[in-house]
This record gives sequence, structure tokens and C-alpha cells, in this order.
Amino acid sequence: MPMDESRPLWEFHVLDFPTSEATATTAIRVHHSLGDGMSLLTLLMACTRSAADPTMLPAMPPLPTRKGAIYARPRPPASAGALAFAAWVWSFFVLAWHTVVDVASFFATTMFLKDPPTLFKRVKHGEFQRKRIVHRGLSLDDVKFVKNAMNCTVNDVLVGITYAALSRYYFRKSGDTDTDRDLRLRSILLVNLRPTTSLHACVDMINSGRENEVKWGNALGFIILPFHIGTHKDPLDYVRKAKQVVDRKKSSLEVVFTHVAAEVILKCLGLKAAAAIFHRMISHTTISFSNMIGPVEQVEFCGHPVVYIAPSGYGPPEALTVNYQSYVNTMMVNLAVDEAQFPDCHQLLDDFAESLKRIKDAASSLC
Repeated sequence: MPMDESRPLWEFHVLDFPTSEATATTAIRVHHSLGDGMSLLTLLMACTRSAADPTMLPAMPPLPTRKGAIYARPRPPASAGALAFAAWVWSFFVLAWHTVVDVASFFATTMFLKDPPTLFKRVKHGEFQRKRIVHRGLSLDDVKFVKNAMNCTVNDVLVGITYAALSRYYFRKSGDTDTDRDLRLRSILLVNLRPTTSLHACVDMINSGRENEVKWGNALGFIILPFHIGTHKDPLDYVRKAKQVVDRKKSSLEVVFTHVAAEVILKCLGLKAAAAIFHRMISHTTISFSNMIGPVEQVEFCGHPVVYIAPSGYGPPEALTVNYQSYVNTMMVNLAVDEAQFPDCHQLLDDFAESLKRIKDAASSLC
């Protein structure tokens, strides 16, 4: 149901009964206008404390040495020679070309370019359709093992697992026996554009009365990321394909453009027009995808130990939303699915678990 706009746009539900995972569950529903996933997760973590030492904030992973969304060659030293300098200059031409192509794809998707109909594509587009949110814990150690074995990133591995899981589900569900089939879908990959700031720094700002300096709200760009559905004899090919696709998208300013375009459209055309435009663009794709980093140690919330964190969303006009959330040594995969279209959503979760197992077993042969 839609939220009650006559009240603050957040709800806090305590489901005080045991499940197979926890003694009780807290469900927090927050309107996206108040913040994006990274903003809200930071706020939640600021309200928790380390389970090992309740006087301390939870330990978070080391801050990434991120260079933004741009993947360009660093300038070579003068001693590297003319060829290296030419390659450096050429990388900026490649960056510009990729950006032009991606921006053209963005406009085409908004106007007319639609993903082909598949069993993942939403069939009906009613304003309020039931969505079921389910989750499954995967081993973060297994994900990191694959990452190290293949010299890629955690995000590359997660995209590869998603390729493999959706492929398993598609060929089982559709009965398609064409092993050469290569379906190309597209997902909306959300990217956090905030300056890299530690959780401790955010809490220090709040405690010192400088809460206005903390970047809450929405600070997102997005990438239209191709998803490939097919069969591979070598499970590692899913990760190799994912790395190839993600690396190509890093060599583009698409994420910066989409963020600026959203701001300009909102200011010039107003909220309703902007919502209609982006609703149309997202409905022309198939999947929403995101990945967020959480604490590396168990945390307590109001004195209660937190077993898992499983964020998701139900607003996008797509039948399937995939969110990954790390917490301690678990990578939680969270699916928000159209209930009518995915009545067997728990089998889809099984496909994620089985895909990681097969990819990890294949990666073991590389070590």
C-alpha cells in the first residue's frame, strides 16, 4: 500500500515473534524521497553499536581508493615514451566515445528502446501490484575467494552470479533447450555518487552539531547494464562476461550524466514530469540491481544483536529487483519480485546459491 503522506514518510514495525533466522524482526519502511539506500544504511549504522563493545561504533570495511566512476589510464611519466603518452591520450577519446554511445542509449531507452519480452519482463504495469520480498544468505568468503582467484572486484563476481542464476532459472522455467541461446536483457545499476566518508566521520559531524554537512537524501547516478542469459560449460565465463561488461561501463561518464540529467529534469519540468520520464525509462528495462557494503562485525541495535540486514525496494516498475548487502561474513541476496510472475521465487534464490557454489568450485581449480 502507498504510505500515508499526512504523516512522516517512515514506518518502524517490530514483528515480535520468532522465525527460523531470528527471535524477532524489525521492518523499516522509508519513502525514497528521504534518502537512497546508502544514505539510509549509514543512518541505521549510526544508530547501532558494536556487539563486542557496545560503547563503540561498528567496524566498517576500509574506505575504497575510489577514483569516481571514470576508468581512465593514469598519465604516464615522461620517461615512458611517446607510445605510452599516445595511449593515455587515446583513452580519453575512448572515454568520450563510450559516453556518447551510453547517453544515446539513455535517450533511446526513455523514448522507444525496450527490452524483449521474457519471463523476467513485467507483464502488467498496474500502479499497485503485490510484491514479495525474499532473501538468502550467501558466503562472503566464497565471493571474495572467487574475486581473488579471478583478479576482479566483488561487484564483478555478484553480477556474474546474477547472470548465472537468471540463466539457470530461465532455461529450467522456459524449457528452452537451445544451448547457443544468448538473451540480452538490461538492468538499472544504481551507483552512489557521494564523497567517500567513513561512518565514524558522519557520526562525529552529527554529535558536533554539524549534521548539515552529512550528505543525506538521494545522491545517485545509474548505469544501464546489459545482462546476458545463456549457458556456459565453464561457470567462470559468467564472471568473465560480467567483468568485461562492467569494465566497459567504467570507461564512460554515463553515471555522471544520468545524475545531472535527473537533477535538470526535476528542476525544469517538475516532480510529476520527472517521475513520468524515469518511470517510462525504467519500465523499458528488465531488472534493477544494486550492491551495498555493511559492517564487518556483528552490531547491536537498542541492545539487541542484529542477525542480518536485508534492504530492498518495491517501487520500480519491474518484475524483479536484485539487491546485495554484505554483513560480517554473509552476502545477503534480496529479491523483490512480482508475486504473480514469480510464485516460485524461493527456487530462484536456490539458483543464486547453486550458481555461487559452481563458480567457487570452478575457481578452486585456478589456485
